[in-house]
Amino acid sequence: MYVSFNSLPPLSRIWIYQSNKKFTSADIHTISQALQSFTENWKVHGQPMEASFEIRYDQFIILAANDQASGCSIDSSVRIMKDIGASIDTDFFDRTKVAFKTENEIVLLNLADLKAKYSEGIWNHLTPTFNNLVDTKSGLAENWLVASGSTWLKRYLPQETIAG
Repeated sequence: MYVSFNSLPPLSRIWIYQSNKKFTSADIHTISQALQSFTENWKVHGQPMEASFEIRYDQFIILAANDQASGCSIDSSVRIMKDIGASIDTDFFDRTKVAFKTENEIVLLNLADLKAKYSEGIWNHLTPTFNNLVDTKSGLAENWLVASGSTWLKRYLPQETIAG
């Protein structure tokens, strides 16, 4: 059953889906309608569960459930995200792009280009990046947007940058 995202407790499970493009207002409308319907009817072992979603930065969808979502219920959420992606021509499953937050926008960089983009000054150890692996609502608040140098991205940084 759909509930407001803010009403979910801190230990609610979340799944973060990063889009390979910024959403248009039409995309947001399509996403919201599809996920509203999905979360109203999302079940675990045949029982309704409290669920919600948020769209952030016009680039990320955060799906949340206050329950122990299991195999079949998680599979159904992946299916709806694939369906939404197909309907708005976006890919939520492209793991070759890293999202950074600049002052004015979200910048997506290909993994293969990270060293070159670092050398060009596009990002550095302090540039905020999105840790889309957080899996709880409290983790979203505390560990989603973090300095690049404190993440797995440090392997792309010169040693003297991360030694401190």
